Amino acid sequence: MTAQGTAAPRFAAVREEFERNFTDRGEVGASVCVTVDGETVVDLWGGVADPETRAPWNEDTLVLVWSCTKGATALCAHILAARGVIDLDAPVARYWPEFAKGGKDAITVRMVLNHQAGLPALREPVPENGLCDWDAVVDALAAMEPMWEPGTRHGYHALVFGHLVGEVVRRVTGGSLGEFFRAEVAEPLGLDFWIGLPEEQEPRVATSISPEPPAPDQPLPPFYAVGLTDPTSIPGMIVWNSGGILMPGAVNARQVRAAEIPSANGITNARGLAGMYRPLALGGEFGGVRLVPEDAVPAMGAVSAAVARDATLLVPTRWANGFMKGVDNTHLPPGQGDAVILSEEAFGHLGNGGSLGFADPRARLSFGYAMNRQGGGTGLEDRGQALVDAAYRILGYRRGPRGGMWYV
Repeated sequence: MTAQGTAAPRFAAVREEFERNFTDRGEVGASVCVTVDGETVVDLWGGVADPETRAPWNEDTLVLVWSCTKGATALCAHILAARGVIDLDAPVARYWPEFAKGGKDAITVRMVLNHQAGLPALREPVPENGLCDWDAVVDALAAMEPMWEPGTRHGYHALVFGHLVGEVVRRVTGGSLGEFFRAEVAEPLGLDFWIGLPEEQEPRVATSISPEPPAPDQPLPPFYAVGLTDPTSIPGMIVWNSGGILMPGAVNARQVRAAEIPSANGITNARGLAGMYRPLALGGEFGGVRLVPEDAVPAMGAVSAAVARDATLLVPTRWANGFMKGVDNTHLPPGQGDAVILSEEAFGHLGNGGSLGFADPRARLSFGYAMNRQGGGTGLEDRGQALVDAAYRILGYRRGPRGGMWYV
């Protein structure tokens, strides 16, 4: 397959790896975008947006990017913190009084951003597409007791992170998180990025393709191995109390795309992901649009939580106040590590099945990768990692002893 779009000659290796994803790694439809020093050096797309109709993946094709949405959600919180509207170290209940119930009065906004609040999943099942009912979900979260003492443990809040952060945003701004993101980030930066998709945008959205079941001799990632067999576990509660959003094809429903689920249903493409992170790679500003002060960016990307065994994902993870940090889990058995190998300065967020967006302020790099065929793990997968690796090599980085991460 020949990729459509452009890549600067220096970045030809990214084009080569992108095309190899189709010929060697099972890609169906995808886009990749890279900016350096604010300049777009890679903007490629190709493949098929819908396997049934064979509709091509076009320049303006959009796709659901799953937990890459959490990066947009975290960014909204940091924008409000920079403006003095939210104090990250204040109790959530200062802004959302009902949240104090069940022993949650001391949970801070920062604990929520760091997935330390003890609310990684809803305790009870919800109706089909129940995550689309904003008020019902936030009421359930407000009534819950934490599953551990807040701040003492880390467990990825896979599907409710966006409701927790988003309700704080709603309480202080008077509008939804999707509305705030649209007005303060997407529109000023000219991004095709939606949390709550308008119906007129539907024709451009690629069909999300669920992963194939693993081969009999290939183990499931720990999250799925536990979640699918033990409904009482944290992974099990995420899987079984999700209103079916993790079922094959569920996210292709109009109801799910139209809702605001700021943990999991952002719809954009690689250009939108790279564009969102571009200001953060350049000190908080691009094209006259300043998202946060320059001195706020290092704190946004600094490690704020690192654990040897995440209570949800059951593998080592590292976090930076709502953003994922790179982690090299390649020392674990195949299929068990769910790694994403970046530089130490990079921060962003993965999406279920392998999408990725991040900023690297030291390299002045932003990156986006979005595709419609999900991988079966909870990490980056070889398709996305190959693109990241190519970009870092071109910029003079190399893999080395620092946990296998990229460094100059």
